[in-house]
Amino acid sequence: MTERLQKLLSQRGVASRREAEELIRASRVAVNGVPASLGEKADPETDRITLDGRPLPPPPGRVYILLNKPKGYVTTLSDELGRRNAAQLVSGCHQRVYPVGRLDMDSEGLLLFTNDGAFAQSLAHPRNEVEKGYRVWVTGFTAQSLDLLRRPVELDGRAIRPPEVELVHRDGTRAELMIVIHEGRNRQIRRMCGLAGLTVTRLRREREGSLTLGGLPEGRWRYLTPAEIAALLTETQQEG
Repeated sequence: MTERLQKLLSQRGVASRREAEELIRASRVAVNGVPASLGEKADPETDRITLDGRPLPPPPGRVYILLNKPKGYVTTLSDELGRRNAAQLVSGCHQRVYPVGRLDMDSEGLLLFTNDGAFAQSLAHPRNEVEKGYRVWVTGFTAQSLDLLRRPVELDGRAIRPPEVELVHRDGTRAELMIVIHEGRNRQIRRMCGLAGLTVTRLRREREGSLTLGGLPEGRWRYLTPAEIAALLTETQQEG
């Protein structure tokens, strides 16, 4: 099957798609001995694709990783500000992997990495509504806060499903909550809390679908088991 060259290079772990475009522009990529052009497609089964005259490596095995992300790490693969990247924490897997969805720099907890594009898209797509559970510490809590959090609201012009909210602990205007959401919009928890008059002081994702953070130490990662992968895929198929 033919694919764009930048996608093929990314799939083979040679470079990100953006980096692959630069390699093509620099005439370092060739198809059947002819320097490739940006946007060109090729079939790895029938075409000879080379980088600097060497054939591309075979496709890497599929990798599925669970990281307990600490606060202070971004999840984008490239950051113009030079901030610490969560991908650095899983570099020991020796594969080019990328995060499934986002967990902002000030948040911590469960973050998945993979090199399986279909798996990542299935989990991250809003239509599949994979549940995500968060432990959230807030200030500004009042007797009305739970009702305000549970009400239907719009984010980015779209109505979101009311979250499941449980009060874990309260000390005056400070509270610890468990919040379960379905869509995973950009900074959804923080924005929902803001609309309810709350300020988030700490946020940790502890569950995605049936997968939980468990006792995994902060900053550490592990491979998903075959049973965990199968369960996540089944959940997205049921929801989608």
